[in-house]
Amino acid sequence: MRVALAVHPASGHGAAGRVAPVVAERLRAVSSRLTVVEADTVERSRALMVRARDEGLDALVVLGGDGSAHQAVQFCAGHGVPLGVVPAGTGNDLARALGMPADPVAAVDAVVAALRVGARRRIDLGRVAGGAWFASVLCAGFDSAVNERVNRMRWPHGRRRYDVAIVAELAALRPSRLVVDTDGGVLELAATMVAVGNTAFYGGGIPVCPEADPTDGLFDLTVVGEVSRVDLVRMLPTIRSGAHVGHPAVRVLRARRVSLGGDNEWVAYADGERLGPLPVVVECVPGALELVG
Repeated sequence: MRVALAVHPASGHGAAGRVAPVVAERLRAVSSRLTVVEADTVERSRALMVRARDEGLDALVVLGGDGSAHQAVQFCAGHGVPLGVVPAGTGNDLARALGMPADPVAAVDAVVAALRVGARRRIDLGRVAGGAWFASVLCAGFDSAVNERVNRMRWPHGRRRYDVAIVAELAALRPSRLVVDTDGGVLELAATMVAVGNTAFYGGGIPVCPEADPTDGLFDLTVVGEVSRVDLVRMLPTIRSGAHVGHPAVRVLRARRVSLGGDNEWVAYADGERLGPLPVVVECVPGALELVG
């Protein structure tokens, strides 16, 4: 069996690089030829993945966080290669949604066990019209504005950077006209944020679309309408439990195809990666990704 291990050493503040030798050792037990793809840039990683595929590849295992998994999804969905996910990042939302163990060694052991018996399963993916695949959640509005601000900041470090960005975005909060056009109809409203979920989680375990199922052929949408700063502050803690969907300002929709637009300057993020400003059109593609483990 020919397997490639894609490692992003910096993921999880270096956790992926530290555990990579152990993960590789476990995979060699089932792989007659293991190719280790270690890269710090997207371009280098993709080039090495393509080279491994051209030499013959039965599965790709990615070791890293959600950004690493996002890049592996692009490759595997585009080339029909089964994917195994071993979490070693800060968020690990895709691995969480797939039910993988949080410990990377336990996760790779689950992947190895599946490789031994040829166990495979398929999940849906979202696809941006003319662009990228995404496995977890696409969002726009308040939460993506926080991401934008964090990416511009150089201080403070770690979780405090997000805390500072949240406070700053709360001060600048202005709901905007949002148009959500789905195969079920058109919703137009003043909104604070929108999340399109193939899976439930984003932001390190936040179940923003708590009932999203990546095997049902549909997205779950969470649309937060116009709320005050005080209301949003009160709502934020409930998102951790998924209870936010019961708030009067929140609407939950289901759709196979979604177009997001309106009179705003919102930027869309998918799997934590920046896509660009609205409008954006996305479609749920059933069974687009084959998984190992």
